[in-house]
Amino acid sequence: MPKLSPTMEEGQLSRWLKKEGDKVAMGEPLAEIDTDKATMEMQALSNGVLRKILINEGDSAPLGQPIAIIGEPDEDISALLKSVEKKDAQPATPPATKESEPSESESEPVSAPSEVTTPTPGEQSTQAAQPSGDGGRQLISPIAARMAADAGISLSSLQGSGPGGRIVKRDIEAAMTEKPRAKSGSPLRLGSPAMAANKEAVHGPSAYRDEPVTEMRRTIARRLVTSLGPVPHFFLTSEIDMERAADLRGAINELYPDTKLSINDVIIKVTAAALIAHPQVNASFQDKTIRYYEHADIGVAVATENGLITPVVRSADLKSLPEIAGEVRELAGRARSRKLKPEEYTGASFSISNLGMFGIDEFTAVINPPEGAILAVGAMAPKAVAKDGAVVVRQTMRVTMSCDHRVIDGATGAQFLQTLKQILENPLYLFLS
Repeated sequence: MPKLSPTMEEGQLSRWLKKEGDKVAMGEPLAEIDTDKATMEMQALSNGVLRKILINEGDSAPLGQPIAIIGEPDEDISALLKSVEKKDAQPATPPATKESEPSESESEPVSAPSEVTTPTPGEQSTQAAQPSGDGGRQLISPIAARMAADAGISLSSLQGSGPGGRIVKRDIEAAMTEKPRAKSGSPLRLGSPAMAANKEAVHGPSAYRDEPVTEMRRTIARRLVTSLGPVPHFFLTSEIDMERAADLRGAINELYPDTKLSINDVIIKVTAAALIAHPQVNASFQDKTIRYYEHADIGVAVATENGLITPVVRSADLKSLPEIAGEVRELAGRARSRKLKPEEYTGASFSISNLGMFGIDEFTAVINPPEGAILAVGAMAPKAVAKDGAVVVRQTMRVTMSCDHRVIDGATGAQFLQTLKQILENPLYLFLS
């Protein structure tokens, strides 16, 4: 298993691009690996024949663990196989029973589609068993099971193309092209034929499936544990009149329809300007030093099916609003398709997380170490406010900054938010500096 990203500690085999017996050339794509942030191609390190595949699609392996053997067509690899098997031999972990709720230390159960049956104790959690149409059982990789559940695809209608008829990622992708996924704005469906058919049935404890944690989710878990505990957070909240910022966005989009500027793009640009005005905030804690950055490299939180990722807008202080808008759209699209390069999602000096599009008014975000702060942005909405002695309706927005107290003092953070508020309420400041 190769190291394909700076923060990668293990990889999940998403798809083999070659099968046993295929000829391979050095540098030729051999497999697709799910790392902590992206899906990347693994290349063959030598010429020869793919003699043996050692891990299945959907399985994970730590860095350096053998996952395949390339050799000459008639080469004796028996000794090598024995060496690998001996190294991998470990006492088996007793499978979890389904008769009681898992403890807090175990993986959280995942709600399963109605056709999932309770696995027998001998089955492995690396593949989920599904009943097939003929009363037999289907095998499905964890990634495929998750994708099918998200897309609302019935597994009983699919024929797997993996080993032994196993349903794998490419089978779900093919089914998704035939059945477009429902848009997020569509009405919720609380019932289904399967639910109606079983409404009168008496059930015991619900069946469930255990899916291996994806590399992205493992990395998120590790980083959060090293953030909120060890990093001394404090929080500052401010309410901002966004009327003029909304007018600016509307005017730019009217003049340049292809720009498709969002309020978040405006917030990124204004945040960059405020960071340059307050370099103490554009900083990170480095154990024995505090690092101050010359430019504002802003991480923009993007929600994906596998977790949160923060592509970075480099030197946002030097870029125009249309440039930022175009770059954010392009980065977010590649983040959702897991095509970002490691250098495109690491090394931010400050991050922004916006949940306003989900109707969230206010929240606090967890700092992404080693960054010194993160800005949590709520929804922009009309609100009755007092202005010049009268009650008027204005577009307002609440923001909360989480600060690392080792880097940022309370007054320093407050002054930064004061500048951010001043520019957003009077965005012409952007064009006067």
